[in-house]
Amino acid sequence: MRLFRHFMILVSAMTLMANTSFAGAGNSNVGTRAFNFLKIETSARPTAMGGAFTGVASDASALYYNPAGVANLEGQNFIAGYHNNIFDMQSGFLGYIFPMEEGKKISAYINYLNYGDFIRTDNNGRELGTFSGSDMLFAAGYSMTLEDNIQIGGVAKFIYEKVESYSSTGAAIDLSAKWGLKNRMTNFGLMIQNLGTQLSGFTDNCKKNSIPTIVRGGISTRLRGLPLLIAGDIVAPLDNDLYFCLGGEYLNLKPLFLRLGYTSFGQNYKTHSNKDGLAGFSAGFGIEYHRLQISYAISPQAELGTSHRVTFTGGID
Repeated sequence: MRLFRHFMILVSAMTLMANTSFAGAGNSNVGTRAFNFLKIETSARPTAMGGAFTGVASDASALYYNPAGVANLEGQNFIAGYHNNIFDMQSGFLGYIFPMEEGKKISAYINYLNYGDFIRTDNNGRELGTFSGSDMLFAAGYSMTLEDNIQIGGVAKFIYEKVESYSSTGAAIDLSAKWGLKNRMTNFGLMIQNLGTQLSGFTDNCKKNSIPTIVRGGISTRLRGLPLLIAGDIVAPLDNDLYFCLGGEYLNLKPLFLRLGYTSFGQNYKTHSNKDGLAGFSAGFGIEYHRLQISYAISPQAELGTSHRVTFTGGID
């Protein structure tokens, strides 16, 4: 009954925030936000689990998915990731977590995306060389433990986007919480992500747009008697439909961890082709050595292609 009560609190909070967020909005807002790279998954372990990580948040990947979870990490921690995305896009994620005092952490990270090269043409279609574009996110965060099983966290972000000689900036914050049952087998997470605005457009008279604010809620649990971690997230973007994520991690082959996941957001990738079958599914593994873990994830995106992620996480002695 306690688990059910916590779950209902989470669902109620999600419903309230989603209803408030979507008031007057809807699918007409798809594609209207600035800095859409903020929606891209950043770490291999959560991606392999379908993006269901808000209630897990148990390694440095929490910097993106639920910074409140950072407060539980032991000592200094780091994360370094590489993402080979579709259409020649490449991205990286680098973060560091430093303990201030018992139950309090400060953190910083950088998230980078390069869009690759595009062909420049004139009005008659003649090729005039190439140009490129990129996004950069600089973030600093603070997390703390309120009680033994309750943590909160926040992150301040500065966003910079450049296409050729044009640039745009933005600012945002993340606010999150994580709490668990006393048996330490089940945890819950709640997060408001990318709450902010575009500070400057690409030109002086360019309209300033909102950025892709997202409300995330999640639950994770270790099944009693089984070496399995399962997790589920409900994700409510302000500029798209609500979707869910499910994932699992098999723990009985240490130092090897096997992961599998699914997100209903994969329905957006389908084009009624023979490549639709695995859209939304993901898989991966992790290998642990002392306080270091290397993780890999693969996520098919139907006709768009397949993306691959490699992430290093761990503690610093």
